[in-house]
Formats: sequence, C-alpha cells, structure tokens
Amino acid sequence: MQVAPEVIFKDVERSAWVEEFVAERLGHLEKFSPDITRCHVTLAREQSSHKKGNRYSVMVEVRMPRQHDLAVRKQKQIRDMQTQLPAVINEAFGAIEKQLKKTKALRRHEEKTHDSEPRGLVAKIFAEEGYGFIRTLDGTQELYFHRNSVLHDDFERLAVGTEVRFAPEEGEKGPQASSVQVVAQPPA
Repeated sequence: MQVAPEVIFKDVERSAWVEEFVAERLGHLEKFSPDITRCHVTLAREQSSHKKGNRYSVMVEVRMPRQHDLAVRKQKQIRDMQTQLPAVINEAFGAIEKQLKKTKALRRHEEKTHDSEPRGLVAKIFAEEGYGFIRTLDGTQELYFHRNSVLHDDFERLAVGTEVRFAPEEGEKGPQASSVQVVAQPPA
C-alpha cells in the first residue's frame, strides 16, 4: 500500500490480537491490488440490548487510483469477542476483496476493449430518421449506425464532430457500427 493503513477503534478495546489479525488481512489486500492508495478499517461497538450481547461492526474503506473508493460494512451481535470478532473481520475483508477483484477485472476489460475498438467522428447525423454515419479517425472508412446501436441512450447527445468508439461489423448494405459510445463532444 502506498500509505500506511489506518485502524480505528470505536468503543472497542484496542488489543494486540485484533491489531495482528487486521494487519494480516490487510496484507492479503495487497495481493488483490498492490496499487491501493488508502485504507481505513473501523472496528466499532454499537448500542444494543444487554440480553442479546453487543453489536459490533467492521468497516473497510479502500481507495484505488483514479479516486475510486470501495467500502464494506459488516455487523453482528457478539457475545464472545475473542471467537466471534474475527469472523466479522473476515466477512468484511472477504467482501472488500471481492470488490477489488471485480474492479480490477472491469478495468482490465475496459482497457482491452478501449484499446482494441476503433474510434471515429460522427460525419453525418439524421436525427429525425434515427441514423447517421461515422468516419474513422484515419478517414479511410465511413460506417452507418442506427440509434439502437448507440449505448446508454446517447443518440440525442450526438452531433457532427462527436468522437465515438464503436465496434465495426458487416451489415446487409455494407460496413456498419455497433456498440457506439460517446468519447468526447465536439468543441463548441
């Protein structure tokens, strides 16, 4: 981790075994993402009835590059802190590890997809009819696209000069673009 993790105890007695256990779990986080820039772990005892035991919660907050924050909070009624608190800590760290894996996989997929997909500029747009044409950035090809092939219902945002990313394919009447995604609006 780029910054030492912070462990906060709120109404929980600070003890060596809890600190060691949390430190061990923090070490595992680096296996999932070595580029973590910040990590906070908060162990808290919350008010609850005396008959059921105390309610403890563990919150793990992680920041990754590009200011991407992940957070997980797990809580449980605990009667025996020595045996049950590690289970709550494990649940919280297990959940944050899943989020880290998912985030890293999405980023890898985005990088691969974005690098491999061609880009172009909207050359013509026929808003009333619901279609247009994209000219590749190298100017060698012009592809037809339909409003249904524009992702995130962004067809209305398109204008001549809008930079887009797309997946080229062969249509019935020649080359066409699918999965059209806005990259940048044209300069004003």
